[in-house]
Amino acid sequence: MSLREAVVVVAALAMAQGLGSPARGQRAEAVVSAYDPAGEIETDRDSFTFAPTTADPGRTIFEASYSFIDNRTGPEAHSFPELLVRRGIGERVEMRVGFNYEAGGPGTVSGTEVGGEDLETEYESRVLYGTKVETSRQEGWLPQSALVVQGYTPAYGPTTQSTIVAGESFGWRFANGWVWGSSMRYGTGFDKEDAFNQWAPSSVLKIPVGERLNVHAEYFAIFSEGKQQTVNLQCVSLGGHLLLSKDFELGARYGWGLNESSPGFFVNCGLGYRY
Repeated sequence: MSLREAVVVVAALAMAQGLGSPARGQRAEAVVSAYDPAGEIETDRDSFTFAPTTADPGRTIFEASYSFIDNRTGPEAHSFPELLVRRGIGERVEMRVGFNYEAGGPGTVSGTEVGGEDLETEYESRVLYGTKVETSRQEGWLPQSALVVQGYTPAYGPTTQSTIVAGESFGWRFANGWVWGSSMRYGTGFDKEDAFNQWAPSSVLKIPVGERLNVHAEYFAIFSEGKQQTVNLQCVSLGGHLLLSKDFELGARYGWGLNESSPGFFVNCGLGYRY
């Protein structure tokens, strides 16, 4: 069974137990629909599972965050500013550019990155560029979904190889305001002369608490294919974001690894602003 099929099955069980049916165009009191373009900001950085929505036409979403990763198998890692700028250029299309600097050991916990290659200390920076396209809008069992394709080019560091990541995110908003989303990413990678592939599945459940606070629990993983020293990173995390306004959010996540090759723990905090 594929990841998408598994999520559909679990969603059916969840709704049968009282989460309610997916709602489109409905707005419960004090809860703004997560997939309503006129509603609150929805960032990619809020969780490892990126949002299945795009920036509104003519509007820009600015995202930035910092990650600290306590690695079991290498030096601790620092990642900043994890900058991502998303500009809506059509009803379902956005352009994306960004920049990041990483210092220390391996690992990635940000929703804008897929990594986890080397065990040795290194310093590198990369620029990213790409696009996101909404591929469906929630209607009954049909989920809200979006496709991301983006490239990464080193600006400084031990490698000059560019890489590419492509991924699909999909999810449902239920009648009680809960949102369940999942994603699958594919990415290319290079470690010295070793070229390999990476796969990154994830799933997150987001629960509103009042009008401005949203909390979530998430599982995500990164697996390598064709790499001499295999990447097998599996983590769970808890987090949330606070809306200072419908266009400005502050968020934080805390997580830990599920196996010996994953981080002991990690912390990520950041913000998103829409204008």
